[in-house]
Amino acid sequence: MTAEGVECAATAENAPVASPYLPTRTACPGESLPPRYGMGYAVYILASRKHGTLYVGVTNDLARRVWEHREKHHRSFTSRYGVTRLVYAEFHDSIAEAIHREKRIKKWTRAMKVRLIEQENPEWHDLMQH
Repeated sequence: MTAEGVECAATAENAPVASPYLPTRTACPGESLPPRYGMGYAVYILASRKHGTLYVGVTNDLARRVWEHREKHHRSFTSRYGVTRLVYAEFHDSIAEAIHREKRIKKWTRAMKVRLIEQENPEWHDLMQH
Protein backbone atom coordinates (compact mmCIF):
# COMPACT_ATOMS: atom_id res chain seq x y z
CA MET A 1 0.00 0.00 0.00
CA THR A 2 1.39 3.42 -0.93
CA ALA A 3 1.47 6.61 1.12
CA GLU A 4 -1.71 7.66 -0.72
CA GLY A 5 -3.48 4.46 0.40
CA VAL A 6 -3.42 2.93 -3.09
CA GLU A 7 -2.72 -0.79 -3.31
CA CYS A 8 0.48 -1.49 -5.22
CA ALA A 9 1.66 -4.81 -6.65
CA ALA A 10 5.35 -3.86 -6.72
CA THR A 11 6.62 -5.21 -3.41
CA ALA A 12 9.98 -6.61 -2.37
CA GLU A 13 8.37 -10.05 -2.06
CA ASN A 14 6.91 -10.22 -5.57
CA ALA A 15 9.31 -7.99 -7.47
CA PRO A 16 10.32 -9.34 -10.89
CA VAL A 17 14.00 -10.18 -10.79
CA ALA A 18 16.09 -9.94 -13.95
CA SER A 19 19.21 -11.14 -12.17
CA PRO A 20 19.97 -12.52 -8.72
CA TYR A 21 22.70 -9.89 -8.58
CA LEU A 22 20.71 -6.92 -9.89
CA PRO A 23 17.07 -7.07 -8.78
CA THR A 24 14.86 -4.62 -10.61
CA ARG A 25 11.32 -3.45 -10.05
CA THR A 26 9.11 -0.44 -10.55
CA ALA A 27 8.41 1.93 -7.67
CA CYS A 28 4.86 2.42 -6.50
CA PRO A 29 3.56 6.01 -6.46
CA GLY A 30 5.12 7.89 -3.56
CA GLU A 31 7.76 5.20 -3.00
CA SER A 32 11.48 5.58 -3.50
CA LEU A 33 13.66 2.57 -4.18
CA PRO A 34 17.10 1.99 -2.68
CA PRO A 35 20.15 2.30 -4.98
CA ARG A 36 20.29 -1.47 -5.49
CA TYR A 37 17.04 -1.21 -7.43
CA GLY A 38 18.42 1.16 -10.05
CA MET A 39 18.26 4.55 -8.37
CA GLY A 40 21.54 6.31 -7.77
CA TYR A 41 24.83 5.71 -9.51
CA ALA A 42 26.51 2.48 -10.60
CA VAL A 43 30.16 1.59 -11.00
CA TYR A 44 30.30 -1.40 -13.30
CA ILE A 45 32.71 -3.78 -15.00
CA LEU A 46 32.08 -5.26 -18.43
CA ALA A 47 34.03 -8.16 -19.91
CA SER A 48 34.33 -9.65 -23.38
CA ARG A 49 34.19 -13.17 -21.87
CA LYS A 50 35.36 -14.95 -18.71
CA HIS A 51 38.89 -13.67 -18.04
CA GLY A 52 38.66 -11.56 -21.21
CA THR A 53 39.08 -7.84 -21.84
CA LEU A 54 37.72 -5.62 -19.04
CA TYR A 55 36.12 -2.17 -19.01
CA VAL A 56 35.27 -0.12 -15.90
CA GLY A 57 32.60 2.58 -16.10
CA VAL A 58 30.15 4.71 -14.13
CA THR A 59 26.54 5.63 -14.95
CA ASN A 60 23.30 6.87 -13.49
CA ASP A 61 21.30 4.31 -15.51
CA LEU A 62 22.97 0.90 -15.65
CA ALA A 63 20.44 -0.85 -17.90
CA ARG A 64 20.58 1.96 -20.48
CA ARG A 65 24.38 2.13 -20.40
CA VAL A 66 24.83 -1.63 -20.86
CA TRP A 67 22.34 -1.50 -23.73
CA GLU A 68 24.39 1.30 -25.35
CA HIS A 69 27.56 -0.79 -25.05
CA ARG A 70 25.82 -3.82 -26.57
CA GLU A 71 24.26 -1.86 -29.41
CA LYS A 72 27.63 -0.18 -30.11
CA HIS A 73 26.12 3.31 -30.00
CA HIS A 74 29.55 4.90 -29.73
CA ARG A 75 32.81 4.08 -31.45
CA SER A 76 34.67 3.13 -28.35
CA PHE A 77 36.92 0.65 -26.59
CA THR A 78 33.96 -1.59 -25.76
CA SER A 79 32.68 -1.75 -29.33
CA ARG A 80 36.18 -2.31 -30.72
CA TYR A 81 36.89 -5.24 -28.35
CA GLY A 82 33.39 -6.71 -27.95
CA VAL A 83 33.19 -5.89 -24.26
CA THR A 84 29.48 -6.27 -23.53
CA ARG A 85 29.04 -8.75 -20.64
CA LEU A 86 28.11 -7.07 -17.33
CA VAL A 87 30.09 -9.01 -14.73
CA TYR A 88 30.11 -6.63 -11.75
CA ALA A 89 28.15 -3.65 -10.45
CA GLU A 90 27.97 -1.67 -7.23
CA PHE A 91 25.72 1.24 -6.39
CA HIS A 92 26.37 4.60 -4.73
CA ASP A 93 24.12 7.40 -3.49
CA SER A 94 26.16 10.23 -5.01
CA ILE A 95 27.87 10.73 -8.35
CA ALA A 96 30.99 11.97 -6.54
CA GLU A 97 31.26 8.67 -4.61
CA ALA A 98 30.73 6.64 -7.76
CA ILE A 99 33.29 8.57 -9.80
CA HIS A 100 35.83 8.32 -6.99
CA ARG A 101 35.32 4.55 -6.78
CA GLU A 102 35.51 4.16 -10.58
CA LYS A 103 38.82 6.03 -10.68
CA ARG A 104 40.22 3.87 -7.87
CA ILE A 105 39.20 0.63 -9.58
CA LYS A 106 40.65 1.80 -12.91
CA LYS A 107 44.04 2.19 -11.21
CA TRP A 108 43.95 -1.36 -9.85
CA THR A 109 45.90 -4.18 -11.44
CA ARG A 110 44.02 -6.65 -13.59
CA ALA A 111 44.38 -9.30 -10.85
CA MET A 112 42.66 -7.02 -8.32
CA LYS A 113 39.76 -6.41 -10.74
CA VAL A 114 39.41 -10.14 -11.38
CA ARG A 115 39.31 -10.79 -7.61
CA LEU A 116 36.58 -8.16 -7.21
CA ILE A 117 34.49 -9.77 -9.97
CA GLU A 118 35.01 -13.30 -8.69
CA GLN A 119 34.04 -12.40 -5.10
CA GLU A 120 30.52 -11.58 -6.31
CA ASN A 121 30.27 -13.47 -9.60
CA PRO A 122 32.73 -16.40 -9.71
CA GLU A 123 31.38 -17.76 -13.01
CA TRP A 124 31.39 -14.34 -14.70
CA HIS A 125 27.70 -14.63 -15.58
CA ASP A 126 26.25 -11.75 -17.56
CA LEU A 127 24.30 -10.04 -14.78
CA MET A 128 21.83 -8.54 -17.24
CA GLN A 129 20.94 -12.03 -18.50
CA HIS A 130 20.41 -13.84 -15.16
